[in-house]
Order: sequence, then structure tokens, then C-alpha cells
Amino acid sequence: MFRKKEDQFYLHLANIAANLKESMNYFTDYKLTSSEDLVIFSEKMKEYEKKGDTLVHQVIRDLNTVFITPIEREDILALAMNMDDILDGLEHTAAYFDMYSITSADKYMLQFVEAIQKCVIEIEKAIHLLTNKNLLQIRENAIKIKDHESQCDIVLRTSIKHLFHSEKDPIRILQYKEIYEELEKVADYCQNVANTFEAIIMKNA
Repeated sequence: MFRKKEDQFYLHLANIAANLKESMNYFTDYKLTSSEDLVIFSEKMKEYEKKGDTLVHQVIRDLNTVFITPIEREDILALAMNMDDILDGLEHTAAYFDMYSITSADKYMLQFVEAIQKCVIEIEKAIHLLTNKNLLQIRENAIKIKDHESQCDIVLRTSIKHLFHSEKDPIRILQYKEIYEELEKVADYCQNVANTFEAIIMKNA
């Protein structure tokens, strides 16, 4: 009876990771050309975010009712919440694009998104390894996530420096800076997932 419930948590985490990866791919691949596109883009990301919230609520509900869990409850919850934070951040970014009528991402935004997408790929791989109890192998994924996050730190500094040097419109400066900082926040959420993986390895491997 307990065995089936144990596997349920791995299934929940795999579903959250799959939804995150799907939303990340949509975010990366969507071609913005007009204000109509911005509305579609923002609304679709909101749908992914709502689905993510539902999946997290399922985890919380089961954590409150199940006696035995495959790894510590707080680690399951942290993984679920940290992955959800990434999706929330992507949804916020899409909302900013819509709110500020930005129909083309600059090279810095694309660099952020490329690094975050690489993080999400590593997260999904690590969740798969966790499900199969290959804990020690997850360390490699965690290291890669942290490397990609470090890249985003560099992109943030470079992008803001460039923005203040090249943009004369103060409103545009505020808008772009807000998007850069939101994307850097998303990268930080990816690092939080990596930290949780490392904690799980330390406790269970």
C-alpha cells in the first residue's frame, strides 16, 4: 500500500517537470511579431502556470495524507515549489512583454532564455534519475544548472550596462531592466532546484 503512494510522489514531480519543460519550449519557440501575438503568448503562459499550480496542490494534498514518503517531505515540497517558481517567473516575463508591448526580444533576453532552457532540460533529466533512484548521477545535473545560472549573472551585468549606455528613453530603460531582472530571478529559481537536488543526494545517497 505504501509503495504505490511512494511512487505517486515521483510521478507528481515528473509531471511538474514535464509541464515546466513544455512551457519553457513554448516560451523559447514562440515567435512574437505583433501585439496580438503578445496576448496569445501571455495567455498561453498563464495556462501553463495554472496547470503547474494544480500539480503542486496535488503534491501538497498527498503530503498531508501519506504517512511514508520516498524522500523527506520538505525535499519533495521544495522541488515542487522551486520548479513552480521557475514557471511563475516565465509567466511574469510573458506578462511584462505584453504589458510593455515588446514584440522582439533583444540578444540579452535570448541569452537568458537559452541558459534557462538548458537548466530546465537538466532539471527534467535529474527528476528522471531521482525517480529511478540514481541519486549520485544527479550531482552532474546540479553542477550544470549552477553553471548556466552563473552565465545569467554575467548576462545581467552586461545587459544593464549596455542598456544604460545605449538607450536614451528612461521608460524603455525601466521596462527592459525589469525583464532582465525577472529572467535573472528565474535563473536563481533554477539554482534553488539544483541546491535541493544536492541536499537530497547528501541525505539519501
